[in-house]
Amino acid sequence: MVIKKHYNLKRQNTFGLSVMAEHFIEIHSTDELSEFLNTDFGEIRILGGGSNVLMTSDLQGVVLKNEIKGIEIVEEISSHAIVSTGGGEEWHNLVLWSLEKNLGGIENLSLIPGSVGAAPIQNIGAYGVELNDVFHHLEAVELASGKVRLFTKEDCQFAYRDSIFKRKLKGKYFITKVFLKLTKQHQLNTSYGTIKEILSQNNILNPTIKEVSRAVISIRQSKLPDPKRIGNSGSFFKNPEIEVPHCQRLRAEFPETVFYEMPNGKVKIPAGWLIEKAGWKGKRSGDAGCHENQALVLVNYGNAKGEEIRDLAFQIRASVKEMFGIELIFEVNIW
Repeated sequence: MVIKKHYNLKRQNTFGLSVMAEHFIEIHSTDELSEFLNTDFGEIRILGGGSNVLMTSDLQGVVLKNEIKGIEIVEEISSHAIVSTGGGEEWHNLVLWSLEKNLGGIENLSLIPGSVGAAPIQNIGAYGVELNDVFHHLEAVELASGKVRLFTKEDCQFAYRDSIFKRKLKGKYFITKVFLKLTKQHQLNTSYGTIKEILSQNNILNPTIKEVSRAVISIRQSKLPDPKRIGNSGSFFKNPEIEVPHCQRLRAEFPETVFYEMPNGKVKIPAGWLIEKAGWKGKRSGDAGCHENQALVLVNYGNAKGEEIRDLAFQIRASVKEMFGIELIFEVNIW
């Protein structure tokens, strides 16, 4: 276990923010984690790929970086396979590995940044698929006791971009392994967004999971800025769900309102549409801004500070609340 003091986290977060950690430790195994738990560095923060966090000030205590690797099939029958993945693996690397093994279920989640260990915390989702659709269980270590606990799908209490690890158990567990149930007899989901359109343009009538993945990657690259070129954390806000009468009032005032009826009887409104309608798309304050092509994405144009991006997020939220009576919820964690 190597302890780094006064470590700059600029390369460890996709916003590219220069924030100092008092102590920084990479955890490569459960043995290293056990060794760390016998020490005392004060407050503990756990970092995955750094793609879903906005750091607003230097961090006291210790930042643990999950670097536990490894992907393997642990159970296999004719219809599916159970795949075990270290929490420190990059999510997209797992997607690529599954495609090479012809294992399906996560092809729609291609090119999502971040680590496998962070995926169940956020219950990542895209193009009609969420992690909980393929989730089997996970293993995690309780930081306070060092005990290993297995979490089933029910234990995780998954919801839209949410889980128990963002609420009651926030910051209390270090996720070491995630187990997914991936298909060998695939049921493709191509109805969301423009996946079908992309496939049709390429004359693909009976797509494979690799072809669906390529379509998703094409869509994501056309809509979302590459964090390697411009600092960002993807979608900053969740798409809000509102009651039907509220939606009816919105449509009376804004007939062009974009909405989707949900199975739970509520209506989902795209946060990007709300933000754009409120006039924020493409707006910039110094080096902090709302992306010109995707209003859901807040960006660092070079030298923005975390608190400047945070302040912009709160201004956008207040503006949307005043105009539509809808309070946006942050998808990104703010440190």
